[in-house]
Amino acid sequence: MRIAVAILLVLTSLAPAAFAAQKNVLLIISDDQGLDGGCFGNPAVATPNLDKLASEGTRFANAFATVSSCSPSRAVIQTGLYTHQNGQYGLAHAAHNQWTRPNVASLAKLLGERGYRTANIGKNHVQPASVYNYEVTVGPGGATPTAEAASKFLAEKDDRPFYCVVAFTEPHRAGKGFNNEAKNSAKPTRTYEPANVKVPPFLPDTPEVRADIANYYTAIDRLDQGVGTVLAALDASGRRDDTLVIFVSDNGMPFPGAKTTVYDAGIRLPLIVRAPGQKAGVVNRAMVSWIDIAPTILEFAGAKVPPRLPGRSVLPIVDQDDAADRDTVYASYVMHEITMYYPMRAIRTRTHKLIWNIAYPLPYPIAADIGRSPTWETIVQSGKMGGRTRESYLHRPEFELYDLTADPDELKNLADDPAQTKLLGELKERLKTRLRETRDPWLGEGFE
Repeated sequence: MRIAVAILLVLTSLAPAAFAAQKNVLLIISDDQGLDGGCFGNPAVATPNLDKLASEGTRFANAFATVSSCSPSRAVIQTGLYTHQNGQYGLAHAAHNQWTRPNVASLAKLLGERGYRTANIGKNHVQPASVYNYEVTVGPGGATPTAEAASKFLAEKDDRPFYCVVAFTEPHRAGKGFNNEAKNSAKPTRTYEPANVKVPPFLPDTPEVRADIANYYTAIDRLDQGVGTVLAALDASGRRDDTLVIFVSDNGMPFPGAKTTVYDAGIRLPLIVRAPGQKAGVVNRAMVSWIDIAPTILEFAGAKVPPRLPGRSVLPIVDQDDAADRDTVYASYVMHEITMYYPMRAIRTRTHKLIWNIAYPLPYPIAADIGRSPTWETIVQSGKMGGRTRESYLHRPEFELYDLTADPDELKNLADDPAQTKLLGELKERLKTRLRETRDPWLGEGFE
């Protein structure tokens, strides 16, 4: 009996040390944020807390979502699988009610089985709970309540390592605006004047659009304040030095030409990684994808990475400014709302992009939040949207090919250019190979 008690005491005394050998993970997700913020190349909106995080870790300058839609993108981030692999084809709420396949293993499940304390604070927006089985869940709210709830979780005393997802609702639209007057939201510390905003080339430069962008900037301001609160709470907890911090956006800015598209404005997004012991202030130009996030977290945690995950951990390259072998990413889309069926697949290299519009005879659908926006109302009235017309945006050819070096705004489709026939064929074959490798059920839809 004494021997058994002694063994129990030894095991109990070793447990905290064993857990201490495992590392914590803080995954911060913004909602509908494009490359807007000081460290992301748009100083018109101030993001001092994100800028500080980037200065302490690695900012990936060529980071891409695989899908520009909230629930599908979050499922990719948390499973490491493409949409057609995990089954989260569209939004996971209300009438849309799309679910991840029940046999898929999420990070919450994999890390929970490893003894992690798991939490989702804020927006979840994926189903079912049996797949995303967090130990702690706190519902969505504005930046301030989300940051406060996350801070409370980080301050709790627990010997287990944690995997904590902090998912802000900013800068997602709310009605026609951005909920900037909500009583429970942080107030912006700066004023954003429409005259000073940066109008992207895919939008018309009108007073209405400028005012809409200024409101979007205000929502990013609130987001940045929330990020600062959470990172300060992590420091106060004493776990900063053994915590991997990842900041990422789920999809592009909530404007036509960005969100729900596979143009760069929809999928080329913020990604900051701060790993313990890494070199500070790195800007890495390697092409990385949201399918790489789950393998990164699993590697850091010392967990086994499932063999069928198509991505690769970025931990080996956080101290580098590039990685030559990371030169291609893939993107897809099926639907946002269930009424928005418009499947697309894309391959993007450092110099070119090929988009396959599988349902090209259909008009391109507009998401409800974008359709209610002042920006879309302006486009409907004028028929113009930056370098495109409204009609060319709504009615697309089967294939779009862009030379991103000469045409970074993706305005000149080269798919029918005889001089690009060889390149078009090569990119089609590479895309087809990837779709075959990942068992994409849309591959049989007449790809020639």
